[in-house]
Amino acid sequence: MILYLVVPCYNEEAVLPETSRRLAEKFQALEAAGKISPQSRVLFVDDGSKDKTWSLIDELHHRDHRFGGVKLSRNRGHQNALLAGLMTAKEHCDAAISMDADLQDDINAIDRMVDAFAEGYEVVYGVRSSRETDTFFKRTTAQGFYKFMKLMGVDIVYNHADFRLMSRRALEGLSQYEEVNLFLRGIVPLIGYPSTTVEYERGERFAGESKYPLKKMLAFAFDGITSFSVKPIRWVTGLGFLIFMASILALVYILVVKLLGFAVAGWSATTASIWMLGGLQLLSLGVIGEYVGKIYTEVKARPRYLIQAINLMPEEPERGEIQDAK
Repeated sequence: MILYLVVPCYNEEAVLPETSRRLAEKFQALEAAGKISPQSRVLFVDDGSKDKTWSLIDELHHRDHRFGGVKLSRNRGHQNALLAGLMTAKEHCDAAISMDADLQDDINAIDRMVDAFAEGYEVVYGVRSSRETDTFFKRTTAQGFYKFMKLMGVDIVYNHADFRLMSRRALEGLSQYEEVNLFLRGIVPLIGYPSTTVEYERGERFAGESKYPLKKMLAFAFDGITSFSVKPIRWVTGLGFLIFMASILALVYILVVKLLGFAVAGWSATTASIWMLGGLQLLSLGVIGEYVGKIYTEVKARPRYLIQAINLMPEEPERGEIQDAK
């Protein structure tokens, strides 16, 4: 089988030398075992890095034919960079594995993914066996995220990020999902086809800084929820109905009190209700506005990424060729 390993990179000059060394060793071992073809490649995707990431990828490509590179015209975010690499790999591979460049994903799990593919599985999810290396806060918030996504009705694999194998047919299926607001963890399970999981221990980041601080993680989670579930809007509708019913009961109470001659000033209750209803209205408008914003970006149908350069073997597109993608 021809395997492509797609690795999105953003300012990863500190980790790339070690990542490339370990991946080269892994590919040599897989080739020696007859599990993958010599035509297999490691495809680094430079997501508009500001450091020497692309020059390192270019150097690797010229030094070792196993390494290739895709350079995006500007920073488009992890999900778009990953998609760009997968769609490039789709034209040349039997299966593609996506993983991060920071060496936190266990490269030894690649062997089991390849074995599962040989058994007929077309999507193989890398799933963390535990979160003992995470801080209490990260572990709690991550577990809460997956549970909340399930509550929202999103079909998502528990403790799975973007470390997965996809067959060429699965990649073809992925290419038919044209939404601009990408959340691949939610899209891939929708493709179907036989799938399984492979457990692995996630390690510490080898070098550099995390590209997903708390702010980005929260934004990513919110994007996932609003891209795959309309339950928040339904909750707003239900909350509005409950408040409407409560207001009717309050109106009946006020009329009864008025008729009985017990007029109470009720300043505190009035003020509290105004603040509560005002806050709920703003919250509801915010939720609805988020969905309207999603619609706005989708209907414009702007390209999700533009490829500035591709470095592959001579028979592939020439280096420096400008290509547009969906």
